[in-house]
Amino acid sequence: MSQSSNLVFRLSTMMFFQFFIWGAWYTSVAVYMTELGMTNLTHWPYTVNPIAAIVAPFFLGLIADRYFATEKVLGVLHILGGLILFITPQASTSPVLFILLLLAYNLCYMPTLGLANSLAFHHIQNQEKQFPVIRVFGTIGWIVAGLFISFILGKLTGQIAEKTPLPLYTAGTASVLLGLFSFSLPHTPPKGAGEKVSLRSIAGLDALEVLGSKPFYVFLICSFLICIPLAAYYNFTQLYLQASGFENIAGTQTLGQMSEVVFMLLMPLFFARLGVKKMLLVGMLAWVVRYALFAAGAPESVTWMIIIGIALHGICYDFFFVTGQIYVDKQSTDKIRGQAQGFLVLVTYGLGMLIGAQVAGVTYNNFLRDADSLTAQQWQQFWLLPAGFALVVLIIFGLFFKEKKTT
Repeated sequence: MSQSSNLVFRLSTMMFFQFFIWGAWYTSVAVYMTELGMTNLTHWPYTVNPIAAIVAPFFLGLIADRYFATEKVLGVLHILGGLILFITPQASTSPVLFILLLLAYNLCYMPTLGLANSLAFHHIQNQEKQFPVIRVFGTIGWIVAGLFISFILGKLTGQIAEKTPLPLYTAGTASVLLGLFSFSLPHTPPKGAGEKVSLRSIAGLDALEVLGSKPFYVFLICSFLICIPLAAYYNFTQLYLQASGFENIAGTQTLGQMSEVVFMLLMPLFFARLGVKKMLLVGMLAWVVRYALFAAGAPESVTWMIIIGIALHGICYDFFFVTGQIYVDKQSTDKIRGQAQGFLVLVTYGLGMLIGAQVAGVTYNNFLRDADSLTAQQWQQFWLLPAGFALVVLIIFGLFFKEKKTT
């Protein structure tokens, strides 16, 4: 195996486990919490997750970019996070402790998203062509996790795995394995070593001085806004599928990641033909269509509408989030690459998803009231809200974002 192929293999393996871990618990924890009697609290895992994303830039800007090699920080965080996941199910009788342990885990995991991206970008030469090929293995990891939980664990245990702590144990095991593997990744020294530490740099404001421009600020604001309706998908799709009579919930949701693989591999072609703005617009439009299909299919549980809505995830995620990561990296310099990626995580997975999770949770509970689950009509009304919000963000972005050409 050539040196270049070996590098791609190692980075791809990193991405596979990075997203296998997330997919193993994130798409099933609401079902597990409902089984434990925490029906009104299912939005909290999707709240502590973005809280951790807000903290993530402090790891990226203060530690990874300044003092320690990226691969070492990545390894330590994944090992520690895996150990916490093993403990979490033991707190199933105490909702507060259960959620606090998920917070502790996410404080370990969320910084690794930016770390993995910055490590990969550091060692590749062509972001548009090479990064999608590497990143697609993350999507494959998420798919394998969902299929493993729904079909293999379900078959082995003779029960619906999503209703058990097995997904958490699966994610914990994978996290420890990735932590150990991380120490074998290419050495990625801290780019900001020896520079003066300031609150501005830790918070990513130094990166804004380099990145700051009208198009970038429009991109940043719309990235924040689109993540508010996005939160409803991750939290409540699994409950919507359960209410619509679907079995193998985690496995069904992997249809979205399967389409993501296709579009990830096609991204270099789309980049050449569409450019950043059109790709981001298509990504936002896909969110509108997805929620509209969920709403239209709710009253009669129309399977094909729900399935297509899930399958649109490839466009929703690739055209917006992966395009956004590449856009930010191309605007960055080596010294602020980690800060820039961390700042994007803060704005999207952090502030946007935090507000979105709370809004979605309050909305769901208002529909729920004292019932055990939403009616079909209530599900339709519920999904129309994020569809409308995403449409407004789409219009704002289309009107105000002017793509700045880069060399």
